[in-house]
Formats: sequence, C-alpha cells, structure tokens
Amino acid sequence: MQTLQELGEAVAARRKLLGLKQGDVAAQAGVTPESLSRFERGRGAEFGARKLLAVLAVLGAELDVVAQGQAGNLDELRRERAQPAAGRGGGRGEKGAATGGAR
Repeated sequence: MQTLQELGEAVAARRKLLGLKQGDVAAQAGVTPESLSRFERGRGAEFGARKLLAVLAVLGAELDVVAQGQAGNLDELRRERAQPAAGRGGGRGEKGAATGGAR
C-alpha cells in the first residue's frame, strides 16, 4: 500500500469481508460514520492514527509496516515460483516475505 486511498480501500474490503456495516464499525470504533465513509473512499485526510487503530481493532486487523519493495505482489510471487529451484538459492524451506498492509 502506498496511498491513503489504498489503505481506505483495504479497510473497506476487510469490513465487507466480515459482513459489517459502516455504521456499526464506526460506532464500535468511536468515530462518525461519515468520517469512516470518507476514509474508505480515500477522502479522509483528517482520519488520524487513533481512529485508524480503533477501526482496525474492530475489524480484527492490524497495520503491518514493511520496507518498500519488500512486500512483493502476486505477479512477482508467481514469477519467483516459476523459476527453477536452483535459481532461487536452494528452494526448500524458504519463506517469502509477502505481507500486506491492513490484515
């Protein structure tokens, strides 16, 4: 994730995955439904860290900070797996460092 809009979209996707309504999540997190809606649409510049952490807690998610270029993406992982094991430094037992932002 590189932008606040992507973070907001990830939060919205998690909320929808759990079958939760914006109003319910907002009430439990102590934020207004309007501010959560703006944040999920990438328009909530005033949505601070405390509000974000409260919403993530309601969604059973956390923020994971990874160095740029270390998270990978699905296409990169597929290309890596398509390479012969010898080309990947030995193959067995290696774990990828692919982690997401809001999980």
